[in-house]
Amino acid sequence: MDESHQNTQTLIKDEGKPRIVIVGGGFGGLELVKGLRKLDVQVILFDRYNHHTFQPLLYQVATSGLETGSIVYPFRKSFNRQKNFYFRLGEVNHIDADNNLVETSIGRIRYDHLVIATGATTNYYGMKDIEKHSVPLKEISDSILLRNKIIKNFENALLTSNDEMRNSYMDYVIVGGGPTGVEVAGALAELKKHVFPKDYRELNLMEMDIHLVEAGPRLLGAMSEKSGVKAQQFLEKMGVKVHLNAMVKSYDGYRVNFTQDDQPHELISKTLLWAAGVKGAPIDGIKPESMVRGDRLKVNKFNQVEGYENIYAVGDIAAMVDEDTPRGHPMMAPPAMQQGRLLAKNFKNKFQNKPLKPFKYFDKGSMATIGRNKAVVEMPSGQKTQGFIAWMIWMFVHLMYLVGFRNRIVVFINWFMSYFSYDKSNRLIIGRTGVEDFIEKDEPLETTNSE
Repeated sequence: MDESHQNTQTLIKDEGKPRIVIVGGGFGGLELVKGLRKLDVQVILFDRYNHHTFQPLLYQVATSGLETGSIVYPFRKSFNRQKNFYFRLGEVNHIDADNNLVETSIGRIRYDHLVIATGATTNYYGMKDIEKHSVPLKEISDSILLRNKIIKNFENALLTSNDEMRNSYMDYVIVGGGPTGVEVAGALAELKKHVFPKDYRELNLMEMDIHLVEAGPRLLGAMSEKSGVKAQQFLEKMGVKVHLNAMVKSYDGYRVNFTQDDQPHELISKTLLWAAGVKGAPIDGIKPESMVRGDRLKVNKFNQVEGYENIYAVGDIAAMVDEDTPRGHPMMAPPAMQQGRLLAKNFKNKFQNKPLKPFKYFDKGSMATIGRNKAVVEMPSGQKTQGFIAWMIWMFVHLMYLVGFRNRIVVFINWFMSYFSYDKSNRLIIGRTGVEDFIEKDEPLETTNSE
């Protein structure tokens, strides 16, 4: 027996039951695991992290509104009572579909059914300089990095007498006018108004500019024009500078070059948040003909990947292309969760020789928050709400979607206290031990004569 085959046995003991291997513990993967809890199968989840991340609230961690522990939840704790569940911390690198094997960073393992739920990753559209110098917001580590950067920037701004350099630390450019871009811009505007004037009294916060750059003609392109216009009005009233019909061309870590209405423009900023697009995160080994635009996997109405009998995909990575959804379903949590639940039911139907049910997406509406008492919500019925009521709906929905009762309580308390105090208490730099690690000095700290 060769070493690789031994590893398929030792990674997880084969119990002789149907083995369903799930790659990715996002919204779709999590719902699938839950739905399989009563089946007599082996449910094996692989993820490169040991926790689920509630991505819609990453921006609140990045802008000091929430602690990291409030939006993550360990897989093992989620399913510690599910006897057919196994978790392994590892990254799946290759699929050997001919032999029903997946190759991971910790070994190879056999599957009877494979479900790809790897989600999406940031799409830089081939712009390597932006990929190198910008900050994305897709993972919990990204939110910590952005929070560190925001606070470090202000510490650095205190140390320079160069006006342009100081402005570059205090100015922020956000690329992408979807929910993430709008929410980050609003959160930064609230920091500028309520928090930074107290923390950094020596700085003139009037010099802090927040730029939101969107390639399309309006914000929130996936929502109605009314919602997009209202979001822009909210942001501009909060002091955010919105640039529409603007395409970012390059960024070197200091200068942002973009065109607006075919005219060249330049902004100076040490921080560029890239929220302008996502693409699927496929696994090596899938046939190219099974993939569609945006690196997504083409699936049928039962979430089977085209060209395979026992490989499935759910969530952002899955593109269910038909006349109603020529580009697939929106890359958001609700479609992923609904696909995960239905696939679990279809596995049960399959094992009981019952007909499979085709997927039909139930649109629960769209929403985005801009700040305190400011949000836009669109109901499935077509009803549109803006302002305080929409903000309350947004908070309730996000609390209900959070994994873990404790997380819901902690987030609710944080929001309740912030509402009345106008404060964001998690202004922490994590991961550095000394000031000299991150301070960029362009002059000595002591400029006075010591005599």
